Amino acid sequence: MKNSTRRTVITSAVAVTTAGLMALGLGAASAHVNVSPASTTAGGYTQLNFSVPSESETAMTEKIEVQLPTDTPFTSVRAKPVDGWTAEVVRGELPEPVEIDGATITEGVLSVTWTADSEDDQLSSEEYQVFSLSVGTLPEEGTTVALPAIQTYSDGSVSRWDQVAEEGAEEPESPAPSFVTTAETEGHGHGAESTDEAEAADAEQASATESTTQPVIWVALAAGLLGLAAGALALVRTRSTR
Repeated sequence: MKNSTRRTVITSAVAVTTAGLMALGLGAASAHVNVSPASTTAGGYTQLNFSVPSESETAMTEKIEVQLPTDTPFTSVRAKPVDGWTAEVVRGELPEPVEIDGATITEGVLSVTWTADSEDDQLSSEEYQVFSLSVGTLPEEGTTVALPAIQTYSDGSVSRWDQVAEEGAEEPESPAPSFVTTAETEGHGHGAESTDEAEAADAEQASATESTTQPVIWVALAAGLLGLAAGALALVRTRSTR
């Protein structure tokens, strides 16, 4: 085989291998903290399920903090217990007083933080956890509820998921978990959706999160393996023709 042909084959093999590895890497990098609300109906209550993957290859996720809105504060916030993790609900003074149902609110829940009880409970790069809040009431229809999250790793590094996407723009590099409220439906007036109804959707939401996350990971892994196999095959063929 001529040198130029051999170089072309090798270059192609390297390109295919690199593409496969990039697909694998992008699959891991695309993972970020996201929220799945059981309901988005304005004026109601809902269960917010935060899916938290761990991206670091060298450290474990040991803490996750979710910041709650202060311009449209929730009047009710309850954290669902998670085995091996301790939740802290932080209350404080709002930046500005807010009027809700004719009442002026000056204090509210500012954030909720979950911390692993031990090293065994921390999340590795191959794990994720779902943390849930029961909240209400939701603000008026069309409101974007942004819930910035701060993810802390065991080596002290921090991932801040706090960039709010603008309408019509591409998703930012570190998007904040968020959702948009929808119109009240007949029979579901202000505060009509109960916490029990929201919690009943928890298992369904967690299952949906897992079913949408796992295929992305497996597709990326398959792409990486196929790239490696193609590269190895091309190299073997090159050597056999010498």
